[in-house]
Amino acid sequence: MFYFLAELLDFEGIFNLVRYQTFRAGAAMMTALIIGLVIGPRFINMLRVRQGKGQPIRSDGPESHQKKVGTPTMGGLMILTSLTISMLLWMDLSSPFLWACLAVTLGFGAIGFFDDYDKVTKASHKGVSGKVRLLAEFIVAGIASYLIVSEISTDLYVPFVSGQAVPMGWFYYVFAAVFIVGFGNAVNLTDGLDGLATMPVVVAAGAFLVICYLAGRVDFSEYLGIPHVPGAGELAILCAAIMGGGLAFLWYNAPPAAVFMGDTGSLALGGALGAIAVASHHEIVLLIVGGLFVMETASVIIQVFWFKRTGKRIFRMAPIHHHFEQLGWSESKVVIRFWIIAIVLAVIGLATLKLR
Repeated sequence: MFYFLAELLDFEGIFNLVRYQTFRAGAAMMTALIIGLVIGPRFINMLRVRQGKGQPIRSDGPESHQKKVGTPTMGGLMILTSLTISMLLWMDLSSPFLWACLAVTLGFGAIGFFDDYDKVTKASHKGVSGKVRLLAEFIVAGIASYLIVSEISTDLYVPFVSGQAVPMGWFYYVFAAVFIVGFGNAVNLTDGLDGLATMPVVVAAGAFLVICYLAGRVDFSEYLGIPHVPGAGELAILCAAIMGGGLAFLWYNAPPAAVFMGDTGSLALGGALGAIAVASHHEIVLLIVGGLFVMETASVIIQVFWFKRTGKRIFRMAPIHHHFEQLGWSESKVVIRFWIIAIVLAVIGLATLKLR
């Protein structure tokens, strides 16, 4: 809205800063952070009153998790509220990328909300049928992928190699939808401990804030040898809003958590990161930056595959963060060490911009 007003009223002087993506990104992050911190206490109290027993805790999980009984879920609504308000204030309202990515964020958030609501009302950790949820996710991701890919090329760019891309043609639309859904569920699987998914999402969003800004600048993209995507710089606003909303939520989600993100938040944030990666033509880089989410997902796939084949388990419990808990690591140790891994992977992902 402020960018629209700046163009309409021809802002000058210090108000001209609104036209700069870097300023609006910083403003979006601070706006989302402040909104999240302000609404947090009332939001949590409202969720606690309405949910009663809070999120159902799996009886077959680590014993330490039984202490979390009564903690409310759907805290992702706090993130989505602060993120959306911040976006609408600071985004370029004419950007198709931002509208498509925001649609994925809110669409996946709605799917996650219904899943969380079903769990709470039925006092069961099963939630909505997996097939129904995946179908809804693919509908949202499919529409968004069409809108995004219609604005960019259908090439899959390879990191570490300058100017190299794999032409995918119409199949790129399918790939984009699958990628968005896959990454949404990867973050969802990671959200199993207090703060575990939140900080890596913030870190990944920070890395892509840089990537999107550089990809949107023809001078920087040519110098670095990365694909130039006109308009991708606006995605930095969304990345910044995710960071602000995520940090505000982490204030209340830090161990011991006063509220859980729930599928409402994890699906939304994962889908947003996937959509941002597709729009900026850095899908493979997201697999590096978000390698922690990939590792968590891989542990589940390996565990299920091996158990069906042999009747035995490779990990004591999947996703892999529970495996380390079963080995005797405290929850805080698992969370902090996984945060460190996320930061290291983000640095490696950013290094792909120059190592070509």
